[in-house]
Amino acid sequence: MRIVVLILMMSCFLYPRDFKNDLQYESSPYLRQHASNPVAWFAWGKKALALAKKEDKPIFLSIGYSTCHWCHVMAQESFQNKEIAKILNKYFISIKVDKEEMPHLDAYYQSLFVKVKQRNGGWPLNVILTSDAKPLYFFTYMPPKKRYNQKGLDVFLREVGKKYKDDPQSVLKRVKQLEVLIDTKNTPMKNTQAKISAKTLQDSFYESYDEISAGFGEGAKFPQSAKLELMFDVAQLQNDTLLQHYYFETLNMMALRGLYDHVDGGFFRYCVDSDWRIPHFEKMLYTQAKLIPLYVKGYIFSGKTLYKNVVIETISMLEERFSNQNLYYSASDAVLDSKEGGYFLFSHKELLKSLKNNTKKKSLLKALHITKNGNFKGETQLNIYTDKRPKGFDKLKKKLKIIRKTKEYPFVDKKINTAWNAMMIEALFLASKIDEKYLVMANEHLDALVSLMFDKGQLYHQTLLGHKPKEVSYLEDYSFFISALLVGYSIDFDHHKLDFAQYLFETAKTKFYKNNIWYLSDDALKIKAGLNDKYYTSALAKMIQNILYLASLKSSFKYEALAIKTLESINETIEQKQTQVPASAKAFLMVQENIVTLKSSKTNLQKHALEILKIKYPFLLTKATQNENYIACTMRSCFSINKDFKKIVEGIEHRK
Repeated sequence: MRIVVLILMMSCFLYPRDFKNDLQYESSPYLRQHASNPVAWFAWGKKALALAKKEDKPIFLSIGYSTCHWCHVMAQESFQNKEIAKILNKYFISIKVDKEEMPHLDAYYQSLFVKVKQRNGGWPLNVILTSDAKPLYFFTYMPPKKRYNQKGLDVFLREVGKKYKDDPQSVLKRVKQLEVLIDTKNTPMKNTQAKISAKTLQDSFYESYDEISAGFGEGAKFPQSAKLELMFDVAQLQNDTLLQHYYFETLNMMALRGLYDHVDGGFFRYCVDSDWRIPHFEKMLYTQAKLIPLYVKGYIFSGKTLYKNVVIETISMLEERFSNQNLYYSASDAVLDSKEGGYFLFSHKELLKSLKNNTKKKSLLKALHITKNGNFKGETQLNIYTDKRPKGFDKLKKKLKIIRKTKEYPFVDKKINTAWNAMMIEALFLASKIDEKYLVMANEHLDALVSLMFDKGQLYHQTLLGHKPKEVSYLEDYSFFISALLVGYSIDFDHHKLDFAQYLFETAKTKFYKNNIWYLSDDALKIKAGLNDKYYTSALAKMIQNILYLASLKSSFKYEALAIKTLESINETIEQKQTQVPASAKAFLMVQENIVTLKSSKTNLQKHALEILKIKYPFLLTKATQNENYIACTMRSCFSINKDFKKIVEGIEHRK
């Protein structure tokens, strides 16, 4: 009996309040993945923040998402570890955040990570905060126990917890040190005219492009869609065939090497090597949505069948794996049965069996570099080492599809995210230039998204099917929704799309634009919008582009002035970073070079739709009017009027 009493007393000491994991009440698939952890997790909110203050405990904030590989690893190693859970429950108030549910919070702490660590962060992003939410420590993955020269999470958490309790002066000193570091790295920029032009961007691309393996960077390769989009724009402005070659070369590498799923279609999130051979096997909706338009453009300007096939296959994959009720799920996992890439990889035996009776077996083995040892942990992620798909590949693909049908598909995060669905709807509108059936699909998906996520004038951020959305929208939801509507208008000239885009913009301006600053959310956190385009286009940069397009389509000098004012506040950043902030640089060029609006009747514009896309000027809009002539205008003047379409094209391409 005395032993039982002693155990109960020890439990009370270890757990000053009843142990409870609040994530069981959340709808987020990521948070629910942690609902059974022995850690006393809370979701971000007033309850957790108030408890930290009440108990004067530091906050352990962990940010991730449901298909994040290293989030899974850290969960299995540490958050399901009872020893580490005891440390967290004793010393900390532990908060879990789904970065897809609260993108503004993730963006904020990622930006602080960069300032403190002088390098990019990632996921899981773990932050130790004081009881009043001031930053103390930042780290990503950390092993549970000491590994090589890296401290273990068990020791680290215990040290921080004890220091916070026993040595408040050292904690206060560290808080002040970080505040100085963060503040000095965030000195307000002067509103000066940025020294940036198509020429400076051209030079920046030459400096940053990887001429050996294509793309950008020397390490892991991300499909940087905003950067590639800008590179093609600059190539057109400068009549630079080499930059255009770089664009097509990168499309080839992404479509032929390991980033692409050669069996089911679609792109993985990124490649872990510089040669595009081995992917990180997650598939994200936003990756597909941002790459499809690049391949549509590639096909229009090159006629290369590979690019058309990539568009068709990627959309087909999404319709099969990600689509439900004309809405798209968010992502699929990299792991199957604890094996990274388990669904996507093939054994040497499977490949040889699939090549049996294939008349092109010998050339396929050579083109695919198939070896007994494989290229990833003894198995093979398919890569094509030729400039197009080799003969006999389609036959091989059919047999590999049969093998995949024997496997379970990885976990799919079934959240419906407004921003990402809007991106994909925009991609479908653009893909309609390859096949008109995608225009029907785009409008069906648009109607479904509006029906689910727009109610009584309020746009919502995300939800699960069968659940009424409750989470109000962020700047990114408005930015990408407006963009999709504007692109949709350029395809079918439905004036309701243009009017709805204007309505959403006016709403967004009221919600997110305060005292000449754009914020990511309309709440007390007041997190400023940034310019990072690495994973997908910056919401702020996309909004500036939207404003400029609306200014041209609605002939609004008020909108133009707002866009220019916003650009002036970030001029110095654009000047310093150039192609590192490509979407913002593009917006700057749109002002510098002028947007051209081609006006004519809807019939005329649709008759020449494909030819309009081939016009060698990147900042071109189309607007349906009652005029049977073709009229090309900037905001301040119409510089070419003609009945002859070819003459108007010549006028646009040679207007300088």
